Amino acid sequence: MMWLTWRQARTQTLVTAGLVAVFAILLLVTGPHLVTLYRDSSFAACHRGCDQDASNFLNQLASNSPYHLIYLLGALLLVLLPVVIGLFWGAPLIAREVESGAYRLAWNQTVTRERWLAVKLGVLGLTSMAVAGLFSLALGWWASPIDHAAAVGGAGGFQERFFPTIFGARGVVPIGYAAFAFALGVLIGLLIKRTIPAMAVTLAVTAAVLIVMPLAIRPHLMSPVRTSVPLTTANIQGLTTSVNGTDLQVLAGTPALPGSWILSNQVTTTSGSTNLGAVPAACRPSANAGPQACFGALAAKHLKQLVTYQPANRYWTFQWLEFGIFLTVAVLLAWACFWFIRRRLS
Repeated sequence: MMWLTWRQARTQTLVTAGLVAVFAILLLVTGPHLVTLYRDSSFAACHRGCDQDASNFLNQLASNSPYHLIYLLGALLLVLLPVVIGLFWGAPLIAREVESGAYRLAWNQTVTRERWLAVKLGVLGLTSMAVAGLFSLALGWWASPIDHAAAVGGAGGFQERFFPTIFGARGVVPIGYAAFAFALGVLIGLLIKRTIPAMAVTLAVTAAVLIVMPLAIRPHLMSPVRTSVPLTTANIQGLTTSVNGTDLQVLAGTPALPGSWILSNQVTTTSGSTNLGAVPAACRPSANAGPQACFGALAAKHLKQLVTYQPANRYWTFQWLEFGIFLTVAVLLAWACFWFIRRRLS
């Protein structure tokens, strides 16, 4: 039964594994040189106030080497891997046999329908999780110097670990994504019973879930931290006003919270109101006072920044929470597959 399952899925398995292997070789070839660049940088020897050193290191990688491209390509491939697994491994696995009627032959032998499904789910499901886990491990090892610097400096086009695309391409989360996408594809194939439509629905549902999760669900997995800090002249980046010049909005940079996930950053009055009042005279076009005088006048209003964020030390908590959610859903989807072949498929 295991040999038959392997023969039926060997083409898509070998193609996917081959693509992953090629990129893993690229990581192994370029990884040692990236580590050398990191060790030779001033950032590696820095212990406090390392923002500028981290930014210089990342800017060096972005401007004088292919590492920025490899970094983005690796994240993209790992984010797309669960979609590929659900589309080409999960959806056709049962739908193809149900569509052709070949499953009846297997059930008329010594193999029960439960064992038939368990072997298929177990062999390819565990393989998909292993492929995602190994790819995530390889990419995490290769990108560790960049991730460290991005969490401190955040420059050169490299994103911090909480950034949606990067978060989904690190740690244990890709394993949960792969398990979910595979189980979802198998269940949709059982329900639709036709390969091509099952692949199309699997693609749409998997993509929708992977988009909704970081945008609508992940920010609420844990209650965020809120902090209020005085608005300084150095942190003011600009301002906008209404047509009549009475409604003021100040654009401010993010306070120093290295590696944190900033959910919102609002400028408020000391009482917490977002109504900042009238525009200071020094900021009006007729004053011709210059930006520094304007920013000084804004700082004199004793405004504050209300920042809502997830601290950097919650990164692995979020990783395990999301992994647990997707793995639990994958188990429930697999249970639904067993229920369906017992009650509905004959």
